[in-house]
Amino acid sequence: MKLSLHPSLERAQGYIDLGLYDEAWEELSSIPRIDQDAADSLHVIASLLMKEKRWEEALKVSRQICELQPKLSGGFIHVAYCLHELGRTREACQVLRNGPETLKDEPICQYNLSCYAVCLGKFEEARTLLERSFELDERLAIVAEHDPDLTPLWASL
Repeated sequence: MKLSLHPSLERAQGYIDLGLYDEAWEELSSIPRIDQDAADSLHVIASLLMKEKRWEEALKVSRQICELQPKLSGGFIHVAYCLHELGRTREACQVLRNGPETLKDEPICQYNLSCYAVCLGKFEEARTLLERSFELDERLAIVAEHDPDLTPLWASL
């Protein structure tokens, strides 16, 4: 993600990557309020909330991203992930299927839809979606090998 509004966003993202969440919040607090409501800032805030497993708050922020960037995939992927974590997996699937066209070619979207299909017991659909995600980004095959969400799929083969 290209962060351009404030240098503290880049530092906050670095802290998130290192697992230093308090430091990330401190960096974010130094950003002027008007910039905190910009899409780039909201992406970082949503990421941090999700790392902290604050799903309801992350969902709210992610929905704001969708409103600001309705044609981009990032906010929709965040919304769906939060919904899934909140036990609202069917709704998560709807968000990804009804979102912008860019989601169809987004490897992580197809991958997440596969995980959600496994959760819903739709193993054939999950296989198809997983294969599509690998076609879009072969590196996801390595991730899939160790993803506990996919364990029931491997057991069904």
